[in-house]
Amino acid sequence: MDNNKRTVVVTGFGPFGEHTVNASWVAVQEMKKLGLGSEVDLHVCEVPVEYQAVQSLVPSLWKKYHPMLVVHVGVSGMATTVTLEKCGRNHGYRGLDNSSFCPDSQCCVVGGPDCIDSVIDMESVCKRVSASGLGVAVSVSKDAGRYLCDFTYYTSLYMSHGRSAFVHVPPLGKPYTGEDLGRALQAIVQEMLELLDDVKEQIHCLQHFH
Repeated sequence: MDNNKRTVVVTGFGPFGEHTVNASWVAVQEMKKLGLGSEVDLHVCEVPVEYQAVQSLVPSLWKKYHPMLVVHVGVSGMATTVTLEKCGRNHGYRGLDNSSFCPDSQCCVVGGPDCIDSVIDMESVCKRVSASGLGVAVSVSKDAGRYLCDFTYYTSLYMSHGRSAFVHVPPLGKPYTGEDLGRALQAIVQEMLELLDDVKEQIHCLQHFH
């Protein structure tokens, strides 16, 4: 295995409700076509809209790939921009999933913190991507919606000590194409990796300093 390569896993969701084609999985597949350059080993995965599937799948992705970063992508019928989510929340999961199930505890991790923030500064990612003239509007949010998106994000943040990200995309054609969303995801993930490199550099310098 090439140790210089950084591994990134990006997930999208399968169909649910009126989203018979889930824009998030379309966007992720478009991004996979574009790739993240030769330095990055990119793996993509489609996640079923089911709490129990998420609880087994998310940990298995971390164990299998040992990624530097995992980015989950989901669709939001209310979104008009590509939205970077800052945090995942543990409680309040009452919405039934595709198998008409919701957790008895209505939470992701019993006894876990109420809210976990990503280590990635989403405001900074948003500014950088917005300044790059991509033609896709990007915004930041603190509420991932208390459904499978939020549930997946929290589960991943909990496992990775914050080394995860979540991106909401609008439905296809409202206003962006799958290709537009793929390009936006590519730019966003590249910025996230740069920020993670910066954080690593700072830690490295501090260690040398002491």
